[in-house]
Amino acid sequence: MVTTSDFKRGLVIQIDGAPCSIVDVAFQSPSARGANTMVKTKYKNLITGQVLEKTFRSGDKMDEADFERHKGQFLYTDGDRGVFMDLENYEQFEQEAEQFATVSPFLVDGAEVQLGLFQGRMITVEPPNTVELNVVETAPALRNATATAQTKEAVLETGLKLQVPPYLESGERIKVDTRDGRFISRA
Repeated sequence: MVTTSDFKRGLVIQIDGAPCSIVDVAFQSPSARGANTMVKTKYKNLITGQVLEKTFRSGDKMDEADFERHKGQFLYTDGDRGVFMDLENYEQFEQEAEQFATVSPFLVDGAEVQLGLFQGRMITVEPPNTVELNVVETAPALRNATATAQTKEAVLETGLKLQVPPYLESGERIKVDTRDGRFISRA
């Protein structure tokens, strides 16, 4: 059991039988005497992916979800699904197409990931915050570019398309932020 005073970002609690990760939490003191402090939370249902809001009273107790994080590895793509392996017990899991589509642009075979297991079943895959990928296709490097910030589109080895600086060429290795899919730097 977890009380509302223990709430913090990243904590996984069970709401309506589903594991939910707390995205944001705010404590609001009442203006009336004798009223309870309100705990406003924004949470993400880890099974459906929905982001919802809920308000609790101070002192409310919630069940902590049977949720574990394990080091994992992306093995290969099977059609439109991804196959992952738990590096602690070498068990393999498949992720359905809909959820796999959100992380697949950042994964190459053998990439290390964080697996989220709920009651022994894999429900989440979190790639590292930054990954290094090869540029497969882009326009030639621009000579005498002006000082204004210009970008061009590049296609990476995973099929991800993103905007990169004009000096990059095909075959270069770059760092990409997996949270918003943007170029960070050369690798």
